[in-house]
Amino acid sequence: MSAVAVEEESFGALLRSWRQRRRVSQLDLGIEAGVSSRHISFLETGRARPSREMVVKLAEELEVPLRHRNRLLVAAGFAPVYPEREVREMHAVRQALDKILAGHEPYPALVVDAAWNLVAANTAAAMFMEGVPAELLEEPVNVMRLSLHPQAMGGRLLNLAEVRAHLLPRLRRQAEVSGDGRLAELHDELAAYTYPGVDLNVAHVPGPGDILVPLRIAAGDRVLSMFTTIATFGTPVDVTVSELAIETFWPNDEETAQAFRRN
Repeated sequence: MSAVAVEEESFGALLRSWRQRRRVSQLDLGIEAGVSSRHISFLETGRARPSREMVVKLAEELEVPLRHRNRLLVAAGFAPVYPEREVREMHAVRQALDKILAGHEPYPALVVDAAWNLVAANTAAAMFMEGVPAELLEEPVNVMRLSLHPQAMGGRLLNLAEVRAHLLPRLRRQAEVSGDGRLAELHDELAAYTYPGVDLNVAHVPGPGDILVPLRIAAGDRVLSMFTTIATFGTPVDVTVSELAIETFWPNDEETAQAFRRN
């Protein structure tokens, strides 16, 4: 391993990186953690070594994702404390997800991981896979890629410019907040997609009756209009569970609701 790689994985460098990402000063972090800014400085430069409790405390104050808290612990010389199990191994979690997905029928619902890879979906969500090239459906299926790829939903969205203008900034912010390089790469890939004949610079000016930007999807001779909500598990201590998100799709008008109820 090179000296650069070692430095990048040192506890001090990781702590500094997360503190700067959160735009928190050494003084403010020290106050929240109950130590001096001088001690924070010593931790970042390697002149002081943290206890395991201090690593966990600092990670909590900086809202570091559980996966990266384990990295901080390992870099400080401690064993990871947050487990990472497969969803299928956690019966209660799997049961909860199955009930949520089934209970949302006849409308689409799906579960994704931190990188927006599909973990589970209900029957109605199959509409997002219709007519999609096989290579986009190879494991792991990425929901964000399906949403904007010109040969997937990106080619069926009638308000593509509006939806894209919301999804890409959200993905970029998620990459910055989480420190997940996979999301940064995914953002750059999606931002590079081209759509012949589509003006991506069209700005949507909300009208007096607008609440949110719906997904307006061409479905044969119909137009389905939907909005989404995203839910996560509260107080997770497992890495996998902390990264799961449940996205549910809701009809934005009665015509769309009836179309799903008829299927």
